[in-house]
Amino acid sequence: MKPPPFDYVAAATLDEALEALADTSLEARPLAGGQSLVPMLNFRLAAPERLVDLNGIEELSRVEETEDGGLRLGAMIRHSALERDPRIAHRSPLLAEAAPFIAHPQIRSRGTVGGSVAHADPAAELPAVLLTLGARVRLTRRSRDGESGSRVERTLDLGDFFLGPFFSALEPDELLTAIEVPPSAPGEGTAFDEVARRRGDYALAGVAARVRLDSRGVCDAAAISLVNGGSTPCLMREAAQALVGEEPTPEAIEAAAAACAETSEPAADMHATEAYRRHLIRVLTSRVLSHAADRART
Repeated sequence: MKPPPFDYVAAATLDEALEALADTSLEARPLAGGQSLVPMLNFRLAAPERLVDLNGIEELSRVEETEDGGLRLGAMIRHSALERDPRIAHRSPLLAEAAPFIAHPQIRSRGTVGGSVAHADPAAELPAVLLTLGARVRLTRRSRDGESGSRVERTLDLGDFFLGPFFSALEPDELLTAIEVPPSAPGEGTAFDEVARRRGDYALAGVAARVRLDSRGVCDAAAISLVNGGSTPCLMREAAQALVGEEPTPEAIEAAAAACAETSEPAADMHATEAYRRHLIRVLTSRVLSHAADRART
């Protein structure tokens, strides 16, 4: 069956892209790296009436170091930049560590950080990693009738952005324009690991962790996020809280890992049972918490 025609807009500026998305009488979809959208178009899982190509917008492709020591990543930053940019590795080592787990080099050369986050796939690595880091997303749209200025921006904690599988707080006329990553704190360590059937496949389970130790070696803050551990990219707050106030001994880490596995909600499919995924979550959580605590000590 021949697909329906659509309007193609190659935006050269952010304002052009916002203008094209502002007409909500048409179902419009932004095209970033296309690594998720193009397969959806091929399988007729998406049939937008307008496609807004963002690849010509230079201002969305910037890595900025913020004054507080954090990062501001433009939505069109490619996954490959997370591996190679020394500014990202220096200010946010967890991003650089997790990036090689994202699909294959060919996909990382085209896929974008904004596209991955906006897609809200619970099986994707980047949303879980950014949740662990406490990142925020900047959403931008053209001003509506009665609003002052040409653009309206809002910023959301990433935990409030994901609403369901492949569903987010992004409105039809909004564009995810940047991701803000807070600075690393003194005494903080991070780690990531996952298990997949083949390198580059979607993970059967993955875990990102952040641990901060005080001067006594006691954990005073922790965060754990799961890949494929529920219906949305999710922070495991109860499991992380189990480690706070404790020295990260093997026993304390194992207790947090067990809590993480118990409170997770992985789905069974043809590749793995729910029980096996919970087992992987426990093992991976123990592993990454140990690595994060070791790095925090040094």
